[in-house]
Amino acid sequence: MRIDYLTLFPEMFEGVLNTSILKRAQDKGMLEVNTINFRNYALNKHNQVDDYPFGGGQGMVLKPEPIFNAMEDIGRDDNTRVVLMCPQGEPFTQAKAQALSETEHIVFICGHYEGYDERIRTHLVTDEISIGDYVLTGGELPAMTMTDAIVRLIPGVLGNHQSHEDDSFQDGLLEFPQYTRPREFKGLTVPEVLLSGNHARIDKWRHEQKLIRTFVKRPDLLSKLSLNQEDEKILESYKKRIENKG
Repeated sequence: MRIDYLTLFPEMFEGVLNTSILKRAQDKGMLEVNTINFRNYALNKHNQVDDYPFGGGQGMVLKPEPIFNAMEDIGRDDNTRVVLMCPQGEPFTQAKAQALSETEHIVFICGHYEGYDERIRTHLVTDEISIGDYVLTGGELPAMTMTDAIVRLIPGVLGNHQSHEDDSFQDGLLEFPQYTRPREFKGLTVPEVLLSGNHARIDKWRHEQKLIRTFVKRPDLLSKLSLNQEDEKILESYKKRIENKG
């Protein structure tokens, strides 16, 4: 995969892209990253990339010329995904990360100031994405967050192809509880089922825990799933236990 970042602050990416999983993906030759300062593509002697909005209003708006010129220099084809980091975009999800992990070339446009000239949005962009219902000073942090989520899903990046299969949201549910050594710590013990060696029982317990944890912490996720009768029974049983305790 190749990822290009159009940004006014390329130095922001150095620590994230040169650490941990993202660095290893590059070392393996599975990821190529480029940071492009689109100020270098401005058409005026002061390298100005923003200007006052037509019609008046607060703040400054990114001019179209630097972004368009940078995109022409990057080189892209019909399969390139051009992602505009924008609070108006669709919410970023695990499903979106999975879809983007299957493409070979992504361009992130990281804006600043009050917004973008609309011609950038309508003529260059394939995806408008937001990482949450809040506003940041720029698109660099969202782009880095998305990069981490996307790259770890590329086959081979994590080493074990099954490493992300039990992640939260991968199947629409939150992840089950995890335990490691010591078996007992300050009187707190590991659930006996995990020590049984019975993988069928363990898988069943983990699925039950995923359902219950999602019901408790993110019930909104369950409304998007088609639960079977067995899943419904698990949740009903849990609800009764809670009612009896109350």
